[in-house]
Amino acid sequence: MRYWWVNQNQTYKHEVPGGYLWSPKTKANGARNPFYEFMREVSPGDVIFSFCDTVIKAIGIAQSHAYEAPKPLEFGAVGAYWDLVGWRVEVRFSELHGPIKPAEHMDLLRPYLAPKYAPLRANGHGQQSTYLTELSVSLGSLLVDLIGTQGRAIVQNWRVEEFSLTTPNLGQLVWEEHQLTLVRSNELLRETEKQAIVLARRGQGLFRQRVASVERACRVTRVSQPEYLRASHSKPWRDSNNEERLDGENGLLLTPDVDSLFDRGFLSFEDNGDVLVSPVANRPAMAKMGLSADLLSNVGAFSEGQKKFLQFHREKIFLEAKVAKSRASRTG
Repeated sequence: MRYWWVNQNQTYKHEVPGGYLWSPKTKANGARNPFYEFMREVSPGDVIFSFCDTVIKAIGIAQSHAYEAPKPLEFGAVGAYWDLVGWRVEVRFSELHGPIKPAEHMDLLRPYLAPKYAPLRANGHGQQSTYLTELSVSLGSLLVDLIGTQGRAIVQNWRVEEFSLTTPNLGQLVWEEHQLTLVRSNELLRETEKQAIVLARRGQGLFRQRVASVERACRVTRVSQPEYLRASHSKPWRDSNNEERLDGENGLLLTPDVDSLFDRGFLSFEDNGDVLVSPVANRPAMAKMGLSADLLSNVGAFSEGQKKFLQFHREKIFLEAKVAKSRASRTG
């Protein structure tokens, strides 16, 4: 379990009742923002303090890892933001009966503020540039104690539940359905092209044939029997244009477990074949799948075409925050 702080002055009225967090992937100029990058490392069961109007107004328990989704409809006046894709995390929020004002407790809190990425200034005022940031266990536990009985009940109750994600990635599903509608209504495409593009969404048809002409086996497990393999996009179908959706170099043949991990960003690959494992991946569960350390080392170099798509996967799908690792210790 990790502790997070989210500033929701502008989004509290949407995110807390709606049960989610959403952030862009980058700043408007395309630069990385560490407070958006941290979304990649939220895990189910993590505790999230909601800060709004100078007080902590709610506590949330994360229900999912981050996943790609368009900006929520309710953030704007008209229409869905199909072209503005960010990170979304499902969260079960509980509004507090007695919100606390951190500025009134700074003598206690100040020693636990990290030198980098802290959510508060030394005077107790919020950092305006912060969206989501991680707190040390010590600071998170102290905030729970300051909130009192309700705070402890919220944090402790999830531990005794059989924790599982039951909410599907709704934002992503709606987005993909929108993309399918665009394909089916595109009068410039022949029916056979439409069918090929739609089938490619599930790794079938022409896309699978083209991937199989490049790849012969699962890169990780080395399984080569076609019936045990899935054709998985490196740059997801939802993010790709129609040409990329059918490009054989935009795919890998993977066994179902590896495909699932790759698709959700728990695994990725360097251009030279080194396997990348997300810090939020459940390694014991992966070991039970048979994915031992020797399989998760190097799978062989990729072609130039594959490298282009794998770069997208590492930068936009892989669940690891691309920030300096000098933030506060998780246990300090």
